[in-house]
Amino acid sequence: MAATTYTGNGSTQSILNSNNTTTSVSFQPDLVWLKARNSATSNYLFDAVRGVSNYLISDSTAAEATAGNTLTAFNSNGFSLSSSAGVNFNTNTYIAWQWKAGGSTSTNTSGTITSTVSVNATAGFSVVTWTGTGASGASVGHGLSTLPQFVIIKKRNVAENWYVAAYATQGLNYAYHLFLNTTGALSASNDPYLLSGQSSLTSSTLALADGTSNNGGNQNGTTYVAYCWTPISGYSAFGSYTGNGSTDGPFIYTGFRPRWVMVKGTAITSWYVWDSSRATYNVMNETLYPNLSNAESGSGGIIDFLSNGFKLRTTASDLNSSGATQIYAAFAENPFKYALAR
Repeated sequence: MAATTYTGNGSTQSILNSNNTTTSVSFQPDLVWLKARNSATSNYLFDAVRGVSNYLISDSTAAEATAGNTLTAFNSNGFSLSSSAGVNFNTNTYIAWQWKAGGSTSTNTSGTITSTVSVNATAGFSVVTWTGTGASGASVGHGLSTLPQFVIIKKRNVAENWYVAAYATQGLNYAYHLFLNTTGALSASNDPYLLSGQSSLTSSTLALADGTSNNGGNQNGTTYVAYCWTPISGYSAFGSYTGNGSTDGPFIYTGFRPRWVMVKGTAITSWYVWDSSRATYNVMNETLYPNLSNAESGSGGIIDFLSNGFKLRTTASDLNSSGATQIYAAFAENPFKYALAR
């Protein structure tokens, strides 16, 4: 995983994902998430399975859009941009969060619906697309050989919420979900995309809900994309913590120094993201919000990235209300290596 800062030039440019990282990260990304830091501009998500120039916006319900002047190529060491003001406005500062899947796609027939997948088993990450059939009892293969513990799903050709299912909330009951584009609380109602209980997912498939108002994850003729992660020791961690309401907040052990952390409360809260490229020392304040187009917030003394996890330094109710549960996703600064304190 890479977190790369860059400055827009209003023309064309190629971004190297090895820029401003502490290690020699260089890879062809399959998922690129772009956000302007200094302006109220939406979060743009591109992936290699859906194809260049096709983007989704995490702070909106909007269907997938295509613009040839956005992301134009996934390169062996980063990606290329054209002149779109959303991703390359002259003098705007940006962050690019990038993940590597398989570098190519394959057909997956593990489920009752054929899916297209790009899979990186070593990193525990897959990108999955499928088209709904409306049939009962449907499932799609996710390409990983273990249970995904953090799943983000978006309908591509329909304007609807981003569905987030996390093992840390209710175990395998992936009917419980959050919405990436809202502050909404954890719920098992409101059109779940995935089934509840043990059948919700397996080491090879996601079980899709049907019979709901919009047929959840299997609406006939609707196209979907899912980003699936499973934890990999020394590289990624997904879980939850309980707030204590103190500036000496909870410490969350991940087993590595984080490069990137995302947090959301199971109550009504925003989503929060920090990374070590925008904030190079503790205490870290530089916050972006997947559910908002807001510019980067830079005050408050919120979080420390430590050699083996992260620690909250705020009493903010969204992040550290006493007794409240927050879920998190974290990725390592130096995967599979010893980490030093900041």
